[in-house]
Amino acid sequence: METRRTFDRELQSLQDEMLALGSMVENALIESVACLKRRDFEGSHRLMAQDRVINRKRYAIEEQVLVLIATRQPMASDLRILAAILEIAGELERIGDYAKGIGKINLLIGDQPLLKPLIDVPMMAEQARSMLHRALDAFIRRDVELARAIPQEDDLVDALYEQVYRELLTYIMEDPRNIEQANYLLWAAHNLERAADRVTNLCERVVFTVTGELTELDVKKESQLDVR
Repeated sequence: METRRTFDRELQSLQDEMLALGSMVENALIESVACLKRRDFEGSHRLMAQDRVINRKRYAIEEQVLVLIATRQPMASDLRILAAILEIAGELERIGDYAKGIGKINLLIGDQPLLKPLIDVPMMAEQARSMLHRALDAFIRRDVELARAIPQEDDLVDALYEQVYRELLTYIMEDPRNIEQANYLLWAAHNLERAADRVTNLCERVVFTVTGELTELDVKKESQLDVR
């Protein structure tokens, strides 16, 4: 009985660390776009430095998971939880990479004024952040219904991305000299779209943790253009 209580405490600590990592990634998503919007280069440099902290935390979580598996010999249901934490930590680190990529884009654009006010891109960032936050909550609460519902919101992110694409295309058609910055801004939007796609992977892990079934909640095959 004491061994079980010890394991439960260790597992709770591990989940707390995963939530802390999730919070860091949520903040990175929002801050990356905020820095781009206000042309804050120092903020982008801080964001890129913070990505190294995110990476270290991901690896620390992975190490803790492997130690628990090796030392506690968890039952099947507990093993699914640990496997999910391992996978989720990796997905969170990748979403952090997308935020770092947007920081790089801000620096690449440099002192040029933005072609257009950023409206849809911040909306994409907030939607992706909200989906991520609720996906992590679904994992903690083992809420399969919520986990199945969240990926449906990815259509909103996709629609915003298409809107950004159409608007930037008009700027390129008006003046071909706009093509470089338009491509940078499109990459930023694409990173946010990919971040939302990663949330679907998290939701699939929630379903797996509770049911033991690996189910694809959203099948969207498309090329990836990541700026990392």
